[in-house]
Amino acid sequence: MFGFGQDIGIDLGTASVLVYIKGKGIVLKEPSVVAIDKNTNRLLAVGEDARKMLGRTPGNIVAIRPLREGVISDYDITERMLKYFINKVCGNKAFKLFKPRIMVCVPSGVTEVEKRAVIDAAMQAGARKTYLIEEPIAAAIGAGIDIAKACGSMVVDIGGGTTDIAVISLGGTVVSSSIKIAGDKFDEAIVRYMRKKHNIMIGERTAEELKIHVGTVYPRVQEVTMDIRGRNLISGLPKTITITSTEIMEALEEPISSVVEAVHSVLERTPPELAADISDRGIVMTGGGSLIYGLDKLLQEKTGINVLIADDAISCVALGTGKALDNFEAIEESANAESKALRR
Repeated sequence: MFGFGQDIGIDLGTASVLVYIKGKGIVLKEPSVVAIDKNTNRLLAVGEDARKMLGRTPGNIVAIRPLREGVISDYDITERMLKYFINKVCGNKAFKLFKPRIMVCVPSGVTEVEKRAVIDAAMQAGARKTYLIEEPIAAAIGAGIDIAKACGSMVVDIGGGTTDIAVISLGGTVVSSSIKIAGDKFDEAIVRYMRKKHNIMIGERTAEELKIHVGTVYPRVQEVTMDIRGRNLISGLPKTITITSTEIMEALEEPISSVVEAVHSVLERTPPELAADISDRGIVMTGGGSLIYGLDKLLQEKTGINVLIADDAISCVALGTGKALDNFEAIEESANAESKALRR
């Protein structure tokens, strides 16, 4: 009977949730946003429908992002969101009969308390057993790197809430760093820049659209522009302005330099043999943040090492979690060995 429960891999991201089912691939990709009626505490919308409500709700409705900077900030809402997504992909009847085993990604720098919160949320949402996998390792597997070899690989995973950088060898992390500067901080930097430079107030969604369409961190051959609407802070009236890619480059300068610095510090702490492997094989970038124009060129220029962007950068972590599901036996063994060591 227990063999029939589905194995599910979840990339529980700050910006979006991706669900992988063994044998089917990625079956769900939705923003991690939940809309709730404050008066009745009723769930109104989850995912894409709730994202459309961000910044547009009346007083009694709140659109919440329950994960901040890679970790759970609202436990109850995260649990309800997970339950909704698991039900959606499993189908209620099968789900009640055979509870799934779930593997969830966590950033490499999370504390024991934060890990516990993720495990509890998944168990409450209906998991039979929950396993955790570090994001850089999942990203490396998803990017097609053979992490079991005695050879150094470097992964830079830029998500919505955290940037995870790790040097991996023999299936484990040798050196890693997790900084809370990623997609969300890029959006905030754009909002600040617009307020300071143009006296115009824009919302998170507009900032994200700017980042996706004209975002750049390295001089472009041809400048691109985009028209945006916001509220003029002086007159208080709506205003439309045209923004160039050079301006976005200026806006993103501070958060991007923090990411480059973090990569540099991980390279400094890398053992020489592994550093030689990395310089040979290059740095692999994954996550939505790595798709900003010119980030690979900038990193390459600053480190002198070849930088590659993974094929399906956004889905890498979810794909890696799914592939790791195939090695459940090895994970079970290491989990048991860890718990025995703790008992001693």
